[in-house]
Order: sequence, then structure tokens, then C-alpha cells
Amino acid sequence: MRSYDFAPLYRATVGFDRIADLIDRALTTDVAQPTYPPYNIEKTAENAYRISIAVAGFTPDELAVEVKDGALHVGARKTADESDRTYLHRGIATRAFERRFALADHVRVTGASHEHGMLHIDLVRETPEALKPRRIEIASGSPAPKAIDAVQTPVEA
Repeated sequence: MRSYDFAPLYRATVGFDRIADLIDRALTTDVAQPTYPPYNIEKTAENAYRISIAVAGFTPDELAVEVKDGALHVGARKTADESDRTYLHRGIATRAFERRFALADHVRVTGASHEHGMLHIDLVRETPEALKPRRIEIASGSPAPKAIDAVQTPVEA
């Protein structure tokens, strides 16, 4: 696998270090990518998204959802002691997990719900007013700004 050095990008740009970090993280190959628990990411509206995570066997009290440092952290720990149960076959995994999702700028979590063994986390992208396009009115009939005449001083020879 090739390795890319983003140091020149850091030296030549100001304020784009987060983009370079995202590219670096995407290109970093991690062989042990976790596949548990399975999840879906869907676009529910123009600026709305939903992450659905299969959390069969967990109660809402055993799940934790928090946003910190521009990332969504979802974790679960089984608290109930099941030592009194005897399984003939155990196919539902209830092992502890932690999943992280990097959030884009101006994306915030609006809520989370737990139903039918699925944890649904709703997100929305809210573009600040300063970044929204705005129409600039063009005035007609106003005088053009006057040019300032440069004062020429005679050059003594």
C-alpha cells in the first residue's frame, strides 16, 4: 500500500487541516475494521440523515450516545448477569462495542430512539446564515464613485 505525506499541504494552506486529516484517516488501512454491530446510514431528507444500528439484546439503559470532538460515539455494555441461563445455541451477540462516526461541519444530532432491536440516531445539517447564499441588490441610477486626481509635483532636476 502506498503512503502519502500531507506535510506540504499543511505548509501551503491555512484552515484546511481538518480536510487533510480526514483524507489521511480515509487512506489509512486498518485491517481490523470492526463489523459489529451492523449499521445503516440513510439520507431521510435534503439535510437530514439517520444512522440505524442493530443492537438486539441491549436495553436503552445499556446504550450510550454522545457527541464529542466532532464525532458521534455510540457504545454499549451489558450490565445484566446472565450466568443463570443455559444456552443450547447463542447466536445473538451482546458483547460490548463502541462505534465512532465522524461528523461533518454543521451536522448535529437531533435525537435517538430504540425500537425493535434497532437504535436510530437522527442527524441534521444546519447551514449557518453567514454561509447561506444571499442575493445582493443592484442599485440603478446611483452615481459612480469619483476618481481622485493624483496631485503631480514637479520633479526638480
